[in-house]
Amino acid sequence: MFPTIFFAIIIFLYGITIGSFLNVCIYRLPKKENIVTTRSHCMSCGYQLKWYDLIPLFSWLVLGGKCRKCKARISVQYPVIEALNGFLWLTIFFVCGVSIETALYCVLASALLALSVIDFRTYEIPFGFNLIIAALGLIRVLTDLSNWTEYAIGFFAVSVPLYLIYIVTKGRGIGGGDIKLMAAAGLLLGWKRIVLALVIGCILGSVIHVIRMKVSKAEHVLAMGPYLSMGIFIAALWGEQLLDWYLGFYI
Repeated sequence: MFPTIFFAIIIFLYGITIGSFLNVCIYRLPKKENIVTTRSHCMSCGYQLKWYDLIPLFSWLVLGGKCRKCKARISVQYPVIEALNGFLWLTIFFVCGVSIETALYCVLASALLALSVIDFRTYEIPFGFNLIIAALGLIRVLTDLSNWTEYAIGFFAVSVPLYLIYIVTKGRGIGGGDIKLMAAAGLLLGWKRIVLALVIGCILGSVIHVIRMKVSKAEHVLAMGPYLSMGIFIAALWGEQLLDWYLGFYI
């Protein structure tokens, strides 16, 4: 019991720390700003944050959600993203245990979280996130070479049909970033789970966006990245169980 609790605490702390970096990516990448060399600063007064202003979750709480110098409000997005990334990592750990899947899916979850927020706001998915997921896919193939064909097919299983939709609709039916996302994720998950991810993502997108249009008067055009990301995450962790459950109705 103690090793499990110890690992869970460590993973959560790492998760919220990476979540803090995700906030930097979410804010700077759409603006084409450097995410490495530029120091963190207050968006209102330019005050350069000290190390004790950058402790994930705790600094925001201690400061009461305000800049230490000018007292301007600091968006609640910062602690939410940090906490959410930590809880996503914890979920992965409790589902997959200490394994290569845990390492791969933790990085996957962080990439999906950041690209979802960016896509939701800008309708664009930064190509770098898709490269990261593709790299995870290559690692997955190398660690499971006996099933390499499943991952290779997964690369094309959803991305090719989506690309055909892209051509037919001249880009109005699906975005190029969504196609690249599903290709990269397909290499990581394999063809069965990436198809499942697409189905889950489309269902969630249809239901949630209709609700958003009714409640908040959202536009008819929707960013698919967040919903596809939800589908990918669910398929990664529980895809095999969901497929077995579904196929059980026909066997």
